[in-house]
Amino acid sequence: MIVIKTKEEIEKMHHVNRMVGEVLNILKNKVKAGITTEYLNEVAEKEAKKRNAKCAFKGYGGFPKALCTSINEEVVHGIPSKKRVLKEGDIISLDFGLIYDGWYGDSAITVAVGHINDEKKKLMKVTKEALYKGIAMAKPGNYLYDISEAVQSYAESFGYGVVRDYVGHGIGRKLHEEPQVPNYVPSKVSRGPMLKVGMTIAIEPMINAGTWRTKTLKDGWTVITMDGKPSAHFEHTIAITENEPIILSEVS
Repeated sequence: MIVIKTKEEIEKMHHVNRMVGEVLNILKNKVKAGITTEYLNEVAEKEAKKRNAKCAFKGYGGFPKALCTSINEEVVHGIPSKKRVLKEGDIISLDFGLIYDGWYGDSAITVAVGHINDEKKKLMKVTKEALYKGIAMAKPGNYLYDISEAVQSYAESFGYGVVRDYVGHGIGRKLHEEPQVPNYVPSKVSRGPMLKVGMTIAIEPMINAGTWRTKTLKDGWTVITMDGKPSAHFEHTIAITENEPIILSEVS
């Protein structure tokens, strides 16, 4: 069942999602060659504590850390470690969530480590643009797969692979609510549910430089591209209103 939120509930979600955006901005500014992904996890936990918020991912389904750190060919769910040291030329996806006052926030960014090559620059740019193409379709009267089609058609126009196995999701009092929000159109006979005022969803394109196919490493969490080419990931939690969608996790 898709849960419709009131304006008051959306404001509470706005508050926690702004905090997520703030923490990601802090983490973005910490990224540089020579630091470990565990250091970034420690910063994320410290910033959550400052805000009297709980880290949404830690312990969720058994995930051991507060932050997902996915480097280069890692798509999602990379586990922070003292052994993972960032190198010049890497790109890293930072996926983070918080719980505050019973409401969830969720967002992700991909960050360059120093100077990166043109292939990675373009991949990051297109993935972020694909996110905003999808967000632009999040209006009442449109359908869920209108968002999916906007993301997929834009990314594939550059020859990129759109990950199928991991998708966006509804969000609110749970981290993952209905509906699932795929970044590709899964059906030729359905446009998915109609979008309605009060729906809150996390849209999160995961775009690969090569094939869309992925596999999971032996740690049971880290997902990588099947061909070893880089992947980028951007995510915002948004609310559907009578007019334009509100990007709840965006901060200036």
